[in-house]
Amino acid sequence: EVQLQASGGGLVQAGGSLTLSCAASGFRSGSYAIGWFRQAPGKEREGVSCFNSDDGSTFAVNSVKGRFTISSDKSNNIVYLQMNSLKPEDTGVYYCAAEDGIRCTVFGGTVAGMEYWGKGTQVTVSS
Repeated sequence: EVQLQASGGGLVQAGGSLTLSCAASGFRSGSYAIGWFRQAPGKEREGVSCFNSDDGSTFAVNSVKGRFTISSDKSNNIVYLQMNSLKPEDTGVYYCAAEDGIRCTVFGGTVAGMEYWGKGTQVTVSS
């Protein structure tokens, strides 16, 4: 079974940076997709960015383009989310999720939900 562990959250001032990590294991297929999602208090969960292992392609929602970068260490099945120029509106619980053998699905300009989920990590950006 696919297991995911997210880490790297914390408290940072606006304009600062954080890097989240998602360590994944248990994939049965030769390829996978990993996405980062976030949920702010009182808001719906939002798919922020995703990575496809088969061709290295990525996607990011407009609100984080140019500020967040998703990357991977394929040999260790770790996907990172480098977050720069953080804003208070980036505050929320960040989750990594995965699909085994299926690519990212983008729907309505955001990453669609995935099958496997890890526990979240809190990101708080102070103004």
